[in-house]
This record gives sequence, structure tokens and C-alpha cells, in this order.
Amino acid sequence: MSDTLEITSKKESKKRLYDYQLADLKRIFDVFDSAPDNYNLLYQLPTGGGKTVIFSEIVRQYIKKHQKKVVILTHRIELCKQTSKVLHGFGVNNKIINSKVKELPDQDQYECFVAMVETLNNRLNDGKLNLEDIGLVIIDEAHYNSFRKLFKFFDNCFILGVTATPLSSNIKLPMKDNYKELIVGDNISTLIKNGFLASAEIYNYDVSLNTLKIGINGDYTVKSSEALYTNAAMQGKLLFAYEELSKGKKTLIFNNGINTSKEVYYTFKRAGYDIRHLDNTSSKQDRKEILKWFKNTPNGILTSVSILTTGFDEPSVESIILNRATRSLTLYFQMIGRGSRIFNDKSKFTVIDLGNNAVRFGPWSQPVDWQHIFKNPDFYLENLRNDEDIEREFVYRMPESLRKRFKKNPNDDFDIKAEYKKVIREGRKSMQAIENSIAQHSELVIANSEDVFEARELAKLLHDDICYRIKQYCYCIMNSTKNYKDWLLEEYTRKLRLSFNGKF
Repeated sequence: MSDTLEITSKKESKKRLYDYQLADLKRIFDVFDSAPDNYNLLYQLPTGGGKTVIFSEIVRQYIKKHQKKVVILTHRIELCKQTSKVLHGFGVNNKIINSKVKELPDQDQYECFVAMVETLNNRLNDGKLNLEDIGLVIIDEAHYNSFRKLFKFFDNCFILGVTATPLSSNIKLPMKDNYKELIVGDNISTLIKNGFLASAEIYNYDVSLNTLKIGINGDYTVKSSEALYTNAAMQGKLLFAYEELSKGKKTLIFNNGINTSKEVYYTFKRAGYDIRHLDNTSSKQDRKEILKWFKNTPNGILTSVSILTTGFDEPSVESIILNRATRSLTLYFQMIGRGSRIFNDKSKFTVIDLGNNAVRFGPWSQPVDWQHIFKNPDFYLENLRNDEDIEREFVYRMPESLRKRFKKNPNDDFDIKAEYKKVIREGRKSMQAIENSIAQHSELVIANSEDVFEARELAKLLHDDICYRIKQYCYCIMNSTKNYKDWLLEEYTRKLRLSFNGKF
């Protein structure tokens, strides 16, 4: 954190700009100086990198140099308030245009306006509001397409879009159609290395996503997600993952569907954990109280639906759980980014992935070629890894807490694929591989049990390992129908339980 620039506002509130922010400011102003007045520029910087601080300094310098006014557009009222507060910290006199503002008779008193996109669109369309002397328009979270409708009102202005992910939320409306150029800031790994972001420790759990459907927006439908993530097996897997890796940590859980989030709430409540649920139907008062509770509760768990992906900053979050799958790169970065803020001595945070997301998109801190994605969004989206390939390559590893229950661990490197190839080479039926797998699991359980009752309880803990082996076996024999896998799981479990008889 070397070179910094301190900005002192009229209220003596100091804001610091770091060296990487100053470097990006220079690159942006170089374009301002060389491009036409009505140029459209896009700027990318990861969540937590300080985009609001950077564009607030841009506003301050722009007003001083050009003697023109600035409009900042956001899609959430929370972002309006946060942005307005930061602007005041930079000494920029600004006004929020919200649903209560019908006209602007006092606009001469302000240098900058912060507006909700829908509100401003309504005011400009009904002709009741006329913004004068605007030279610069800044669009926060520019990957959302709702902003496009306002471009026609600012034909002669310089438009600066700001986003962590320069990939349009609508695959049919690429960002390159609205922006001439992209400036890319420091990547996540660089910001982590230099101490500006916390690093993520990502843990993946095997989840079968073959029941999920893809909707017209290119992402998994809420209906199919609800059906998968509300079932008892997935709720159990979520609770197990939390207790394995995040117990006692301030945890944020993201879901795709209100019913899923509510089911998560009840699952954790029954298990005795302090948890709250939040979605877009929650009242402003409830939202305010819940977020205050979350801020002040060290081991608090907050389960939510979409509402906390943007406009929400709680640096004390220590654990993020992706209790959903998404095909949106933007959403992937937004969800994990909620835990990346530096806070006190926090330098890392936990990410539990229950949707194969990290395998689909790559590790969160992995460098991304944003220029290529910006110019060729179709190519990127068409080459996303499909769920079947992801599941085929998944390798199950017994969690540490389970390993402690199986300390006496004979033949713990059992490989069902290798076993299948072996029995086929020996000229035996493929089902012998499953029988050998059952025998290995039986030895493992018996070695760690005092009696048949303990053995049966321990066998239940092998459910994920058994499901993984069955799935891999089905790939080998090229029979992956649900009915067959369900039957095989039932048979496997029955034979494993029977194998304990007479052993104690």
C-alpha cells in the first residue's frame, strides 16, 4: 500500500486513494482528454477494489476542470445512499433523485445528482424533470441492462460505465454494443497479494445438477433450483458442510429461491443455530433490523435470495456459502466478493460451493481475460463447462471431520473406476466392482465400530462416498438413468448393513 492521495472534503473527512487507484484514474482521464465529449468508456475493477471511491474522485476532478455537472446512475436505493455519502466525503455537493423527487427547482445548488435508473427514466419521460448542463454520466454496476433506456437522454455526454464484471446480464445485449472501450484494473490475485482483499479458501462438494433446467436468461430456473435445494439430502449436505468448515463464523448463505432460503432457515434453527432469513419481500424495517443484527452477531448466519449480491457491504463476513448453482459469471463474483473485504486481522475467508460454480468458472482469484470476454461474450458463454463434464471429473475426498471417525482406515485409497477396469480385465461381471466396494466400506466401518449399532450409524456417514462411487460406476457402464442409480444405491446400502451381521 505505497503511494496514496488524501482528499480532504469541506467536512474534513479524509479519503485515501491507493497507488493502483491513482494509476487507473490517470488511464481514465487520458481517455477523457483524447476522446470525443460523447464517448462511452467502460472500467472494470473487482468487488472490494474501491470503484465508488475512484469514480467519486473522477467526479470531483471532472467538475473542477470542466465546470459541468455529473449524473450517477444506480439500480438500488442502497447504492444511491452509499454513493451520495462517499461523494460528500470528497467534497462533492450532490442530491439523490429518488421516488419522492418529482421536480428539481433547486438543481442550481448541486454539482452532482445520484439517481435510481427507473425513477430518473420516469421523470425524464414524463417531462417533469429537465437536467441541465450535464457533461458526465457514470453508471454503477454497468453490466445491468436497465441502464440502456437512459442513454438516449445523454447523447452528448461522456458516459463512464463501472463494473466488476464486464459481461452483460442479458446474453442478447452484449456490452460492446454500448461501450467503445474497456479499461481493466488490477485483478483479484494482485489485490490480494498487495493486501487490499482477503483470500478465499474454496471447498467444493459433489452435487448432481442434472435436474436443473436452464431458463431463457441463460441461468438455472428458480423452480428447478428450488426442487433440488429444498430436498432433505441437500439440506443435510448444507448443514454438514457448515458444521465442517464454517461453524462459529459469521456466515452468508446465497440461495436461488425464497422457499429454499426459508427451508435453510428452518434447518439451521432446528439444529440450534442463530440464523435469520432475508429476501426482496422483507419490509425495509425488517431488512434494517436483520442487517444490524448480522453486523453485531459474531457467529450470525444470514440466509438470503439475490438481495445481498450488490449494495451490501459487511466486511466482518468470514464465510460465504453458495447454496445454489449459477451460470452467471457476474453473480459468481458478486456472491464470493461479499466476503473479500479486509476487516481487522481478517486476511482470508471461507467459501463453501454447493453448486459446482468454482469448477464451472475457475477459482475466484484466478486472472480473467476481461478484454476477450468484453469483445467475444458469445464465445465465452458457449464454452462454459457443462455440468455432466464437471460431475464426471469430480473426485470425492472424505472431509476431515469424517476421517476422525474412521481413524482405523484399511484400504482408504479405493478407486471404483480402477476396480471396474480390473474386474473386466479378469473376465468377471462389472457388478463385482460394486461388491468389492461394499466389502471395502464394510471393513472400514467394522474396524471403527464397537458393535453393530455403532456400525450402522457410521455407515450412514458414508452416504456421499457411496453416491460418488455409484455415479462413477454408472459412467463406466454407460447407464446413468436415475431409476438405475436409485436402485443401486438402495441395494448397496442394504448389502452394507447386512455385512455387519455376525461380525461383532
